[in-house]
Amino acid sequence: MFKKGVLRELFDSLFGKSWPMWVGGILLAMMNILLFVIKYPWGSSSGYTNIGQNLFQILGVTSLGTKVPISLHAVALLNIFVVVGAFVSSLFSREFGIRISPVGELVKGFVGGALMAIGATVGAGCTTGGFFTGLAALSGGALTLAAGFMIGTFVALRYLLWEMEALPNISMGKSFTFLIGTGKKTGWQRWLGWIMIAVVFFLFSTYTASSSGAMKIIGWHVMIGLILGMILQRSRYCIVRAFREPFMTGEATAPVAIILSILVSLVGFTVIKYFGVGNAGELATCAIEMKAVYANFWLRALIGGIIFGLGMTVAGGCAVGTLWRAGEGHVKLWMAALGFVIMAPVSKGFIVPAVKKILPESMQKHLFLPDILGYTGAVVLVLFILLLWFMFAKWNEKTGKFSAI
Repeated sequence: MFKKGVLRELFDSLFGKSWPMWVGGILLAMMNILLFVIKYPWGSSSGYTNIGQNLFQILGVTSLGTKVPISLHAVALLNIFVVVGAFVSSLFSREFGIRISPVGELVKGFVGGALMAIGATVGAGCTTGGFFTGLAALSGGALTLAAGFMIGTFVALRYLLWEMEALPNISMGKSFTFLIGTGKKTGWQRWLGWIMIAVVFFLFSTYTASSSGAMKIIGWHVMIGLILGMILQRSRYCIVRAFREPFMTGEATAPVAIILSILVSLVGFTVIKYFGVGNAGELATCAIEMKAVYANFWLRALIGGIIFGLGMTVAGGCAVGTLWRAGEGHVKLWMAALGFVIMAPVSKGFIVPAVKKILPESMQKHLFLPDILGYTGAVVLVLFILLLWFMFAKWNEKTGKFSAI
């Protein structure tokens, strides 16, 4: 009886109430460092793209298709199992429910997802791989992506505020909720959660039992995706809130959590890159230093960031925020994910080549900050920027100078 009570107490402590977002930020940063050691740090836009390419391949549109199946694409599987992890976590916490928003909101979700796809492919990065991971990886493009996100978020918020006054009917209408966890006879939800975990463990063991190193890596992405999804859902971790809240409520909780998680990632990434962890020889060290450093500095990242910022604000979730909210049952975010999946291959195949052709090389180059400032200078610069962001967020929380509400 004692043992059963202790386990139930542990379960309730994990799923009885939401975690502080900063706790989720630290845990996510640790998972990100682990992903870097295994293969490549956390990103999500390439996973959306691969899923979309496979969809087009099935539909016979081979020009937008791919020969890499989802089952062999680590990032695509990571995205899918982030959804699964959030689904399991919401079942355990009785927070799952299929929530259907009014038609206008569903359309905004799809449009927002499509804009995120364009922004991520044009800017060579989303809020996860381009900014959250990119800044910790000392990528210069992450700085201009962040500037673009801020501009896009501000513009989108102004539009949404105008829409509420001038076109209120867009977001009005019937909404429905099904299978809500707080209703009667919901014990099946937790049983389903355990079944899903058993399925994930089976897939993990299947992949990792292979003699192929690549398959073992994919297996770990399946498991880490589950863990990421659970952490995201329990902590309500959301990067879009870090850019949106200062212009809305002024609340600094989200910016502080993201800053803290970037700090933890920065320490781990810097050690990995500086010492070339897991690599031998100068060539290997150089290769690992350039991970999560994309050819997007400076204007390409800025343009992509603005478009992505517009999309994530309209959709109500960024690349990973869309995934864990979809796992909770928010149909608007299902539409956002669908818009991302459909538009990403289209943008990669047609829009990105046009943008790359127009922009000069000086506006879309790889910029690894230590190449210019050295590791000490690059880390100090990132720390200084994070400090300024923290000071602005806390000052704005007290004064409300930039808050729309």
